[in-house]
Amino acid sequence: MVNKKVYIVILNWNGWKDTIECLESVFRSDYPNYTVVVCDNASGDHSLDHIKRWADGKEFAHVSSHSRIARNTYPYKPKPIPYVEYDRCTAEAGGNGEMDSPLVLIRTGGNLGFAGGNNVGIRYALARGDFAYIWFLNNDTVVEGDALTNLVGQMTAKKTAGIGGSTILYYHCPDKIQALGGATYNKSFGTSKHIGTFLEYKNENLNQQQVEETMDYVMGASMIVSRAFIDTVGLMSEAYFLYYEEIDWATRGKEWFTLAFSPQSIVYHKEGASIGSASDPKEQSSIADYYIIRNRIVFTRKYYPRKLVTVYIGIVLALLNRIRRRQWNRIPMIIKIMMDCLRKSQAIP
Repeated sequence: MVNKKVYIVILNWNGWKDTIECLESVFRSDYPNYTVVVCDNASGDHSLDHIKRWADGKEFAHVSSHSRIARNTYPYKPKPIPYVEYDRCTAEAGGNGEMDSPLVLIRTGGNLGFAGGNNVGIRYALARGDFAYIWFLNNDTVVEGDALTNLVGQMTAKKTAGIGGSTILYYHCPDKIQALGGATYNKSFGTSKHIGTFLEYKNENLNQQQVEETMDYVMGASMIVSRAFIDTVGLMSEAYFLYYEEIDWATRGKEWFTLAFSPQSIVYHKEGASIGSASDPKEQSSIADYYIIRNRIVFTRKYYPRKLVTVYIGIVLALLNRIRRRQWNRIPMIIKIMMDCLRKSQAIP
């Protein structure tokens, strides 16, 4: 396999402890040709200072008590790890003309959301012009050393693939699957379901072809995207701020590209560490709840407007569930989302 250049883009927002644990595992990758780009969305916790201290060997990553995860972060990688730091404008111009540094830190200048922050990293890579793939990783992940190698291998083998995903396991319960590659999408109600979620992880039982045929989009916790896909389809849509960016991207690109799944690419995910998202709706933060519900309407209006009636019915059912769970503060929020969206006569671009 030709060792094509990969940029690994990690978005950080007030999550430096998770990020340096992630970085500790990423820099153990056995793939020989990559650059790590951390895009910081104007964190208020001095995240970049902590990350620089880690790279200098003056601060240390958390180590999981689970041996399967800890082996990916300890013993610590030798430090220092060279890095460069840019503001958004300089980064999107490709830097200051320096040679490649293993670690690139970018101050995006504001909380740009998931797509906005990652797009800064994409523009940096495009300006450099030297890559074949970008691997988007959530900062609350720990990766196996061969995770990237396996992803690139599957993308190379499947010539039509534009986006590829990993086997995502729960960080706090690594014998359980969070998602195999990604999720299926129900157009009628605007909801998603992770493939394989909560099943016991048994490597020998994974059916790669079945997952690829079932998957509607790749989960953003670990998502590799080809240069050809970005050149053809464009950047992530910034209409959503959080959630639905992955399915929007996959939907825009499905005319030209397919999706890939690499069973042997293993990623452990803490799930929603920065914003309080969770598989159990009762555990979701109000911020997560807001964008999940809002973006069901935004995405449906953009791609499947004839399904809006059933999507609204689904949201009414969600409202009744919040009442049943006595989440009284969520009720005005959901009503406001529905009323605001009903007033808009055209889709958000």
